[in-house]
Amino acid sequence: MPNQHHLKADLLLVVVTLLAAAGWIFSKETLQGIPPILFIGIRFLLAGLVLAMIGLRAFKALSAQALKRSLLTGAVFAIAMMFWIMGLFNAEHVGEGAFITSMGVVLVPIMARWIFGDSPPLSTWLALPVAISGLALLSLDNGLHLDVSQIFFLAAATIFALHFNLNTRMVAEVPVLVLTSIQLMVVGIVAFAVSWATEAWPTEVAGNIWGWLLASAIIATSLRFYLQTFAQGLAPASHAAVILTLEPIWTTLLAGLWFGEVLSVMQWFGCGLIFSALLINRWHWVKLALKGLRS
Repeated sequence: MPNQHHLKADLLLVVVTLLAAAGWIFSKETLQGIPPILFIGIRFLLAGLVLAMIGLRAFKALSAQALKRSLLTGAVFAIAMMFWIMGLFNAEHVGEGAFITSMGVVLVPIMARWIFGDSPPLSTWLALPVAISGLALLSLDNGLHLDVSQIFFLAAATIFALHFNLNTRMVAEVPVLVLTSIQLMVVGIVAFAVSWATEAWPTEVAGNIWGWLLASAIIATSLRFYLQTFAQGLAPASHAAVILTLEPIWTTLLAGLWFGEVLSVMQWFGCGLIFSALLINRWHWVKLALKGLRS
């Protein structure tokens, strides 16, 4: 019976990575008709409200301190998402952006050392130069410098790493669904405020753009986070840690199919090194996952 639960969870986590990858495509299409920060505001506020309705009862047990911390970490998440969407808005290669953003996984222990004084495992120190080498190859493809979208994606990855650390320490006691819905709504509100101050809002938006936006909010955000929360409750942590690294691979494949994106040899090597860094960084979980598959 436990093995059946694990298999179900693993399949759900694969679906989660596919939904996350599809979110890149939905978002890129939406940006054809809605300013980037405004899009993030609408997408995340809508997604947060949907999740809040699902987990409404759990909000009653939320303390004032937990709410304050959830709002604070949500504000950090908002900054990361605004950097991310600006990266996507300027990106010529969506798949490349997904790999750069995934570097946040490698940066999590580094951020923990810098802020909280933790000691990163050896796997992190081995993964970091591999990830940097991958990023260097991507910069070489642009003539020895990072372009605007790559800088935005790298900034987003760094702040995502900070957000992860704050989440695990500050709001560990908050139910995941409640925490996720609060943070998504905070992202939406912050993005709305920034967009109102900095962007020109369109007077008219085509119907297909609203369709892509709804797909981003409901399918790639609300449904994705709900399934991820449910699946991680069934799956061993090792399985979740490894399977979730598939997102940049799916994103690259979908971008190739949908947009006809083609990466150069240098970009493939760079993305390959970054993915290798993800596996090295999570090698402990990789070994546990392989051990679980054999048993």
